[in-house]
Formats: sequence, structure tokens, C-alpha cells
Amino acid sequence: MKYIVALDQGTTSSRAVVFDEQGRIVASHNIEFEQIYPHPGWVEHRPQDILDSQVQSLKLAVQKAGVDVGDIAAIGITNQRETTLLWDRRTGEPLCNAIVWQCRRTAPLVERLKQDGLGNLLRDRTGLVPDAYFSGTKLQWMLDSIPGSRERAEKGELCFGTVDSFLAWNLTAGHAHVTDATNAGRTMLYNIHEQKWDDMLLRAMDIPERLLPEVVDSSRVVGMLKKDILGREIPVAALAGDQHAALFGQGCFAPGMCKNTYGTGCFVLMNTGSSPVKSTHNLITTIAWRVDGKPVYALEGSVFVGGAVVQWLRDEIGLVKTAAETEAVATQVPDNAGVFLVPAFTGLGAPHWDMYSRGTIVGLTRGANRAHIVRAALESIAYQSADVITAMENDAGMKMAVLQVDGGASANNFLMQFQSDILNANVLRPRVIETTAMGAAMLAGRAVGVWTDADLRKLQAPDCQFSPAMDELTREALLKNWHRAVERSKGWAEE
Repeated sequence: MKYIVALDQGTTSSRAVVFDEQGRIVASHNIEFEQIYPHPGWVEHRPQDILDSQVQSLKLAVQKAGVDVGDIAAIGITNQRETTLLWDRRTGEPLCNAIVWQCRRTAPLVERLKQDGLGNLLRDRTGLVPDAYFSGTKLQWMLDSIPGSRERAEKGELCFGTVDSFLAWNLTAGHAHVTDATNAGRTMLYNIHEQKWDDMLLRAMDIPERLLPEVVDSSRVVGMLKKDILGREIPVAALAGDQHAALFGQGCFAPGMCKNTYGTGCFVLMNTGSSPVKSTHNLITTIAWRVDGKPVYALEGSVFVGGAVVQWLRDEIGLVKTAAETEAVATQVPDNAGVFLVPAFTGLGAPHWDMYSRGTIVGLTRGANRAHIVRAALESIAYQSADVITAMENDAGMKMAVLQVDGGASANNFLMQFQSDILNANVLRPRVIETTAMGAAMLAGRAVGVWTDADLRKLQAPDCQFSPAMDELTREALLKNWHRAVERSKGWAEE
């Protein structure tokens, strides 16, 4: 029996998952790490926390699995995207904390790009919407803010990378400085049509090309795991951004197939095949994955705050003690009693793209209670996802019949039923909801010959399906009031 280990480096925790040849989870381990908020709207991670938590989770997952390290055929890496790191090429020492994808500090730099007339060019070449969400202006901010860093970058003394690059560099013997096409495509620096770093965009953000990683396929051996981590060298055979890995892990190999991952944010991707589809509804055109040198494209809509609203209920407001408790609390009341919560804590993503929107609760009356607010928070995840999917259907020119779901919050049956109701579509949850890790394992296993493409199509199996049970009038009324609430959240932080 051969095993594949997926390293799933997320926004709030690092996870390692051991899969067997049948795609079954043998063991996993998860380690949370600190979120740092230096100023309002700023979010950072300590690079060492990212690395240490990932290495420790790898060791403990393999230990829990009780497998012979010699039977581990490959390791795949999947990661929180857009989070930006800068480190010394010689020592590996980070120059500053990682700037997390949620961080809004570079909004003025994005505005400057748009004022310079680069908005349409950036969209055309990268498929992205100009926003502080992406890595390019984060790297620009680092080079502007750290004395001497741009000069050192021009000399080749520094390395830039998203989290996949940082992990690959630190985990491989010989320090591979690589990223895959899915992660490169999230930087605002990569031309997704020509499959290369874009000279004009690099100049616009004053970024030296010498500090950028080599862009490789998503399924490819990029180096060997250092022997001192598990006792032997193991091929590191896949890199993929988390949402792209989830699309692959859900088996969405055909154009028109669609998935939503309910993590810290919510991320809807639709496979559009070998040709990119330009959105007219503020969605992102992205690289789904690249294998054998051939890119597959997708449409994507990002909800910045999905499961994070549940963490907010738990950690900041104290309305629940655990995330799992929200399902029972939400069902204590028959409806939301007119309460709508827009969790725009870091602005609104697709299809609104309002960097200045902020969190809002509307419709409160004296009778509104804890259960109504908890229910409104869960419903907000489904409403935001529905807005993205509606825009995606309009761009793709087709009605989505089934939404394939994964991620932690997909285990919440109330949320999944409400999602089905508000979409008026079936929602399918797979047997293995860790599809981000599953996708990384599938890409790695493919690279080392554990699975063929035909094998991959048979790995994922369904668990249960949710079907719509809400009447049309109720659905329309809820969506109308949700959109009224969204409008009231927009532009709040704009000076």
C-alpha cells in the first residue's frame, strides 16, 4: 500500500492529511496559529508560525497514521492564496511578517494603478479584478517599506513567494524556489494567457523579476523533502492554491462543473475548460490547474468572510462556544425574524468588489435574540455564495444544476439546506469533505504514478444531497432584503 500526504496550509491553521491508494483518509492533524492585526484592516502571520505548524502537523499526522515512512510515495502542498512573503535567499530569514490575503493596507496602491489607467490591462492579462486582495501590491508595499529591500531584490538576494513557494523552499533539500501556475495567477503579476510573468505589470509595481519564483505545473516533482523532517527524502510532487486543489479534489474535470469551498472565506469555481472566459459580472478568470504544460481555466467568485463569521460569533462576540453549536442555535427559531448580517469585515468580494464595505447588522427589533443573529450569520454565508453563483451562471450562459460543496462549514446541515433553498438547486456533499487536501494528494499521486487520470475520476464518492424545499415567494423576499442589507454596508470606510 502506498500513501500520499497532503499539506493543507490554511489561513488560520496548518493541516496534514494522510491518504491511502483508495483516496481514504488514514489520519490527519491540525494546528492553529496566531492571527496578527497591527492596525484596523491589516492582517499578518509570522512566517515561522506557518512553517513550524505545517512541519509539526506533518510529523504528527504520519505518526497517527502508523504507516512506514518508506511507503509514502509523495507529498502535495496546497495553500492559502495571495498571502505574501519575502525572505533572504541565503539565510531563509523572512524580512517581515507575511501579509495575509485578507489585509487591506494596499488599497491606496491599487487605486493608484487604476488612476494610472492600468485597470483594464490588468484584467485582460491576469484575469483578476484590481484589488488589495492579490499579492502584487502586497509585495510592492514590502519593497517600498523595508529600507534597502528593492536594491537587494535587484541583486538577486531576496525571494518572493506565496505560501506554496515559502513551504517548498523550506521543505526541500536544495531550496526549490518555485510556484505553480494557480498561485502565480493570483499575484496580479502573471499573464495567464502567455503563461509568464508580465513585464509591464512588474514595471508598474516596480518589482524586480529576479526575486520571483519559477512557475511550474501543479502536478510535478519540484524537489525532495529534507531527510531530517521524516527520516527519508520524499518527492514533493504538487503545488496548488487551495481553491484550485478543491476543484480538482471534487473531480470537476469537465467544463461547467462547479464547487463551493466553505472555509475562512467561500470560494466558488467553475471549470471553463482550455479557454479562459472573460467575466462581465465582476468575477475572476483564473487558472484552475496546469498539468503536462496545459492550463485549464475557471471562473471564480470569492466571498471574503464565510466560515470566519462563525469564528467571529465564537471568539469576538461570544454568542457560541464552538462552531458546531451554531447549527443547533440557528434551528431554535423558525426564521431570521427580519435580521440580516452582512459580514463585510474586510470589504466585499465578488460580485460587488467594494474595498470600503464594512460589517453590518440590520433589521434588529426588541424581539431579536441570540438565535436570530446566529441564524443570520449562517444565512449570510449562503446569500454571499448565491450572489456569486448567479453571476457565474450569467457569465457562463448556463444554469447550475448541482453545487458540489466542501470545507469545514459544509458539515453544517442547516447551512447546506439553506444554501440549496436559496439557490433553488441541489447541493452535493462528498464522502471526503477535505477536498482541498484531497486535490493536493491527487495531483501529487498523479505526478509519481500512483494514480492515472482514469483512476482520479473514481476516487471521490458522494455522501449526501440537499434538495430545495423553499417556496419561490419566500426565496425572492429573502434575497431582496439581503440585497437591501448589502447596499447599506457599502462604502462605509471610504474617506
